[in-house]
Amino acid sequence: MALECNSCKKSPPEVALKRCAKCSTTPYCSRDCQKADSKAHKKVCSKQQADATTSFQDGSTTTNLSPPKGLEHGVAHPFTRLEFTRLENRTWLHDRSERDVYGLLIDAYRLRVEDMYNIEGEADTDSIYGGAANGLRGFKRFLGRVERCPGLLPPWWDAKKKKECETLGMTPSQWHDLRCAVEKSDIIEQYGDSRFPMQLRMFAESVYGRAPGGTSGTAMRQMMVAMEQGKAEDGVAYGQVSSHAWSAVKG
Repeated sequence: MALECNSCKKSPPEVALKRCAKCSTTPYCSRDCQKADSKAHKKVCSKQQADATTSFQDGSTTTNLSPPKGLEHGVAHPFTRLEFTRLENRTWLHDRSERDVYGLLIDAYRLRVEDMYNIEGEADTDSIYGGAANGLRGFKRFLGRVERCPGLLPPWWDAKKKKECETLGMTPSQWHDLRCAVEKSDIIEQYGDSRFPMQLRMFAESVYGRAPGGTSGTAMRQMMVAMEQGKAEDGVAYGQVSSHAWSAVKG
């Protein structure tokens, strides 16, 4: 089901959507639509906000948004709610800020290069692992593949936005730097979410049509859903996936 404004029911590309700032869940296309729906939304906003927050006995709280940092907006329960649906529907990059989209594209590419090198021993000559000074040429090829996949990019994407994304990747002294390789542990530290690398990997799989090692991400997605719902712990469901796939999850 396509994401739509909670008030007027319009959806991209007709309108651009943003989520309620308090619950980070309910989408609206404009301030007017948000005001028009305010009375009804107040009844569920606090619950949705609580769903995204865990409280402890000492009175402290922590966010359940994924990721809790590193992006302008994360979402609650990414593998069983909105983000999982968006990954399945190929709209994972939609309804995000330009900066978030640029950063996610860069990090999906960088983690894919890392995975291909570690799992398949493969390194393109225009990648850092192949001896290049930076990954810009390889990233441009990656963006070309993304553009050829219908629906993956948000409706506002064009040649100008593509150039801005490439420029961000070549801007020094910031996280999304194509001059620097990343490992899964780096992604986790940057975004504060041990399962966020899986979202990046799922997106890259939708671009390339397969996960590193030739595996399918279906079993991995099922495992992540089970873990998020408390039906499996880390490592319990590994029998459902290949050794290569589990290495990608745990590595």
